[in-house]
Amino acid sequence: MIRTGRFAPSPTGELHFGSLIAAVASYLQVKSGSGRWLVRVEDIDPPREVPGSAERILRDLQRFGLQSDQPVLYQSERTEAYEAAIRQLLDSRQAYWCGCSRSELPASGVYPGTCRTGLPPGKKSRSIRLRVRDEPIGFTDLVQGPVRENLAESVGDFIIRRADGLAAYQLAVVVDDAFQEVTEVVRGADLLGSTTRQIYLQRCLGLPTPIYAHHPVALASDGTKLGKRLGSDPIAAASPQRALELALRFLGQSCPPQPELPELWHQALENWQLAKVPRTAFTL
Repeated sequence: MIRTGRFAPSPTGELHFGSLIAAVASYLQVKSGSGRWLVRVEDIDPPREVPGSAERILRDLQRFGLQSDQPVLYQSERTEAYEAAIRQLLDSRQAYWCGCSRSELPASGVYPGTCRTGLPPGKKSRSIRLRVRDEPIGFTDLVQGPVRENLAESVGDFIIRRADGLAAYQLAVVVDDAFQEVTEVVRGADLLGSTTRQIYLQRCLGLPTPIYAHHPVALASDGTKLGKRLGSDPIAAASPQRALELALRFLGQSCPPQPELPELWHQALENWQLAKVPRTAFTL
């Protein structure tokens, strides 16, 4: 199987420095191994989407010299695939209908299994949850090291189809990674907490599990994730060459200044070492 990586932005705003880091890391990791790099637009949450955001993100990627090796996949066109996966989980009794609202969750956020054996009197079907087993799930992240989590203790049965009828992020990501034959997922550490749920879903659906690597996220001086709204974002304040240099240095890579993007990318591919990516976040 061909090594395949992906960058999967959500069209909820502009491409910002934190997103560029994820795009660069995923691109260099798979391309340094002669693999293919794909772009997927995760437009599965219409209430949060910003009109025109997807087009602007794709245009910015091209400006940085980042081109998907296959046509861009849009999650909004994948509804039937998500519904098929949900039906499979319902039919195998690995998932069930739930009538609980978010406000009914305990302060811990761990779902107590209220509807696990059937809807209690007075409750109507709202969402669909996946049954989780009381056992640890472990994997070794190529940046963060060993990760181990018992989903029954940390989150409980989790939602795979929301009350508004939309597929949940965890399910959509798993279905699409398998569909695109993704073999390695390189993304920000803010998504590290989702990985064990995705691995569990992969096992339930009989899908392969990619290799994972979670790089640190860029932080503003106040400790929040760096976004386009901040005037200090290099994408807004610097040339593509300068922003790319900053992204490479953030990822721990050597990066001699280069006058043109093609030569900068050439040097970045030649020098890329995932082992040099730091584990922890720091402010820009």
